[in-house]
Amino acid sequence: MQEGRILPATQVNRDLLRSILESPPWFWTAVGILSIFVIAAFIAAGMMINQGMGLTGMNRPVMWGFFITNFVFWIGISHAGVMLSAILRLSKAEWRRPATRAAEVLTVFSLMTAMLMPVVHTGRPWRVVYWIYTLPFVPYDYARGIWPNVRSPLVWDPSAVYTYLTSSVLFVIIALVPDFAVLRDRTTGIQHTVYSVLAMGWRGNPRQWKLQIIAGVLLSALILPVFVSVHSIVSWDFGMAVTIKSWHSTIFAPYFVVGAVHSGVSAVAFAMIILRYIYGWQDYIRHEHIDALARLLVVVATAWFYFFVMEVIFGFYGREADEIAVRELQFTGTYQIWMIIFVVTTYFIPVAIWLSRSARRNLWIMSIACISVNIGMWLERFLIIVPALAAKQLFNFSWGTYSPSPVEVTIVAGTFALVSVLMLLFSRLVPLIPLYDIKEGHILTTEVQIGRRTVPATFRED
Repeated sequence: MQEGRILPATQVNRDLLRSILESPPWFWTAVGILSIFVIAAFIAAGMMINQGMGLTGMNRPVMWGFFITNFVFWIGISHAGVMLSAILRLSKAEWRRPATRAAEVLTVFSLMTAMLMPVVHTGRPWRVVYWIYTLPFVPYDYARGIWPNVRSPLVWDPSAVYTYLTSSVLFVIIALVPDFAVLRDRTTGIQHTVYSVLAMGWRGNPRQWKLQIIAGVLLSALILPVFVSVHSIVSWDFGMAVTIKSWHSTIFAPYFVVGAVHSGVSAVAFAMIILRYIYGWQDYIRHEHIDALARLLVVVATAWFYFFVMEVIFGFYGREADEIAVRELQFTGTYQIWMIIFVVTTYFIPVAIWLSRSARRNLWIMSIACISVNIGMWLERFLIIVPALAAKQLFNFSWGTYSPSPVEVTIVAGTFALVSVLMLLFSRLVPLIPLYDIKEGHILTTEVQIGRRTVPATFRED
């Protein structure tokens, strides 16, 4: 599995810190172009808040559209961090090392972006102030006798997401401390002062390494229940809606979680390919790492496809008229072409690519497969939400349709630009490949000759 050559620590530091200590000529141009899309999205959101939700394509009965679709999509992308960092750390998968930092950072930025969507969707973002304003110690709404329904998943949702965001930020910070110390020793002026504070007195002695490793393992284990619960609760946003029969599926929770891992790991694989290209990290992000991610994705994609088929079969098996109507709308009606594109791009195209070793190691083909997955997974969320709302419901005696407005398209496109620009700016502050993880991997792969046998030079005590 280990195909790369072992590099000296000085070269590892020089290569992986080049993105921070030296500014590539293309960097600020890319940031500027992406920022234009972000600014356009904020302007569109401002216009919508000022003039009202009539600027969007949402109307009765389709009151959830692009914004909630995008919310679920970004929550799904965030699951890559736990899958690649926590689970693979606990399973001691050596090939995870170059991918962990990018996955963890992508998790944080995806969650932050996802939480913007419900706020924008409400059309009244200033209501957030009412939730946190105290008179004293009592939110403004509570003082007026307005209480949340704690039995609603719409209350559980922010609790789970903020818990996941907090634990993910702690996960990133703990893993960054040794790298902050390396940057502290290689910078001067204000940068040196900032990195000195962030390094928290790290000197790399055995006690500090022991505590850092224990903290990483404990967080990896503790974050797993949160990882499962977040997207399960997001699925219950739909599953516990009384009037939408096609959402009353008992397998929504595992279906959403596996789908989230599918889209998240694909996004991380694509991000690694981009980082390898723009920063010249061929010695660190090698074909073997992309190959391993692709083989993992074959398993994840097949599990997702099983849940997808079961969800459709259960819908027809129940023989409820409302649900049959939604299925007909998805498979033979207005959304038929989108349903075909969704299934083909999410499963059949990428899995056909990943089953070929030569295709897995061709970075251009792998990029196409990863982009295909995320196009399909975005469509999946759209096809779960919109057709179910468009069909006639129990308490809503009308059929409807939904066409997104340019305002919605601009805001959704801006979220992709926002995550991209945040990743680029973060790469100017800290290395997106963990220095200490790469060095540890080199030590653990060093072999010595003893008699006729070649054995590892270092063994784990655990």
